[in-house]
Amino acid sequence: MSETAAEPTAPLRARAEIDLAALRANVRALRARAKGAALMAVVKSDAYGHGALPCARAAVDAGADWLGTATPEEALALRAAGLGTRLLCWLWVPGGPWRQAVEADIDVSLSGTWALREVTEAARQAGRPARVQLKADTGLGRNGCQPADWPDLVDGALRAEREGLLRVTGLWSHFACADEPGHPSVAAQLARFREMVAYAEGRGVRPEVRHIANSPATLTLPETHFDLVRPGIAMYGISPSPEIGTPADFGLRPVMTLSASLALVKHVPAGHGVSYGHHYATPGATTLGLVPVGYADGVPRHASGTGPVLIDGKWRTVAGRVAMDQFVVDLGGDEPEAGTEAVLFGPGDRGEPTAEDWAQACGTIAYEIVTRIGTRVPRVHVNGHQEG
Repeated sequence: MSETAAEPTAPLRARAEIDLAALRANVRALRARAKGAALMAVVKSDAYGHGALPCARAAVDAGADWLGTATPEEALALRAAGLGTRLLCWLWVPGGPWRQAVEADIDVSLSGTWALREVTEAARQAGRPARVQLKADTGLGRNGCQPADWPDLVDGALRAEREGLLRVTGLWSHFACADEPGHPSVAAQLARFREMVAYAEGRGVRPEVRHIANSPATLTLPETHFDLVRPGIAMYGISPSPEIGTPADFGLRPVMTLSASLALVKHVPAGHGVSYGHHYATPGATTLGLVPVGYADGVPRHASGTGPVLIDGKWRTVAGRVAMDQFVVDLGGDEPEAGTEAVLFGPGDRGEPTAEDWAQACGTIAYEIVTRIGTRVPRVHVNGHQEG
């Protein structure tokens, strides 16, 4: 979990600048789209590569009611840092730190009876009831309880609740295709969720929150908002799907800008091979610029020959293969000085590429582009203090 880095006193090899003012504005925009519902800020995977603790604090400052993580270790780290906001953790395996989560007042997600057994034993050991949320598999086919097994999980949770071992605080699920407008699975999952919620409530469950809306559903499907929405990637200013709309279409602004300092600029003759395998050779005499980040820093190797970079106001393209620590661009005879900024992606305000541009270049999604940026790249968090 990364904390806010101090502003550097000298240029860095590379940096991921995280604009916390943009993140706060995104949270407010998402809250406005889900009026009447609480908002869970999802900060899993180190806040999608943006730094979990600074982003969690900024989201809470902007009005987030809950925080969400995948792993218990992520949730426990937020608690240890002093964040007392309601907090849900959903990705558990047998033998996980159930007792620590119970003692830290973390809501834990249950998808099967094995998890119910482990959390009730943890509650006995802790001497306090666990806060649990029951997850329904309404059609995604990942985590979550199948409809056929739902009665056993619900009834078992209610028995444990009567024994004072837990409190069922939530009923929830997750969409498979909410980022594909009109996909028939969305309506089918929503109907199944309503059925499974109705069964649980008919048996006596009284949840604090019912929730199924991820980023695309928060943005485009108001009928899915229920009591709580769970924006993840949208909170970081990235559209969950270009088909749905751009960040600007939803009043969102990308939060991360990834840049590096040119390490070398040199003249080379025509026909000069570039990087491993010589998949690129210079078509004429030219200048090459060395960008000192590579796949060890999270720059996709699939961006070889396609990844865009802004240098001195011009878009350049990765020339040849992306290596572990560096890649090369053909500067076409231009001669920027060593140390000149190379912007891989950002909000696009200065004409720079965006994370979506990199996703298109690599045949992936923008989620992966920002989340994969490695620990060698310092996160520099700016605009950390909310105005007023």
